[in-house]
Amino acid sequence: MLDDIQVDDSIHALRPDFAVLLMTAHGLRNGPTDERTRAWLAGAADAVAHETQTAKIEAWRDAYRAFGAKPSRTRPSVDALTRRLPLPEINQVVDAYNVISVRHALPIGGEDLDRYSGPARLVRAAGDEVSEEALGTPEPGEVIWRDDVGVTCRRWNWRQVARTRITEETVNALFILERLEPMTMEELKAAGEELADLLTELAPEARITTRLLSGGK
Repeated sequence: MLDDIQVDDSIHALRPDFAVLLMTAHGLRNGPTDERTRAWLAGAADAVAHETQTAKIEAWRDAYRAFGAKPSRTRPSVDALTRRLPLPEINQVVDAYNVISVRHALPIGGEDLDRYSGPARLVRAAGDEVSEEALGTPEPGEVIWRDDVGVTCRRWNWRQVARTRITEETVNALFILERLEPMTMEELKAAGEELADLLTELAPEARITTRLLSGGK
């Protein structure tokens, strides 16, 4: 499945520094937020005020402006998340990736693989893609994640559709860790390892696989 995921060349033309670490986890065991994940969420707030985190979030605001979005109205996911401290309690798996997102100022998406149709693709929208009413139709040129059915996430990482959302019933998941400079590739890989560690703590039997895409490769 990972080998079929694509990032369109137009994305790298827009932001040559873009890279994405893709991670699948099969055999997850999810459930409501518990004391363990609640402690993870509480500890994540310590990283938010660091100066390097601010620079990474500003890079995403610039990326949004580059395709015509207004980041003050539709914020990059990590920007919105850091404004919601203390972090919301969703479920154990979502709590885990939200913690890593805030810790590294790194947009992370979580998708239920069993609700996907075909591989994930990051593209510039034509403007006629099928989307959910709550998200609206993407604008031409907008950066979107999509599958064979339609939009899975609008405005790069602004908001995900309900169809592929991770729930307490999710067993197989795709995680999308999206990097722009000044985040280094080393930090991106470290964030992926940290997320894998948390997922393995939740489900020791989970099978985790990763793939790094950058520079159109």
